[in-house]
Amino acid sequence: MLAEIVKAFSDEYKKTPVRVKVLDAFLVYALATAAVQFAYMLLVGTFPFNAFLAGFLSCVGFFALTVCLRMQVDPANKEFSGISPERAFADYCLANLVLHLVVWNYMG
Repeated sequence: MLAEIVKAFSDEYKKTPVRVKVLDAFLVYALATAAVQFAYMLLVGTFPFNAFLAGFLSCVGFFALTVCLRMQVDPANKEFSGISPERAFADYCLANLVLHLVVWNYMG
């Protein structure tokens, strides 16, 4: 049963455009980075807590913004058909700039 679900998912995912697959790779990267930071915090401790919190929230914010970009760029999603991919990417870059300026300021 599980093998059938995985096979159906992989068959459908092969139809996904390359642009969306690249965004999926960024999403996996953001989650992996957050997981490594969290594991490091559990093993070593939280001495510079602001630094840990800034790095972890940076990964989570990057993940959320990339999910929004993926939703806007995916041609299968008809809700965002009025937004061009270039406009979505420009909004994504501006939001990431604001996010990372806040994170940088928070680190102190």
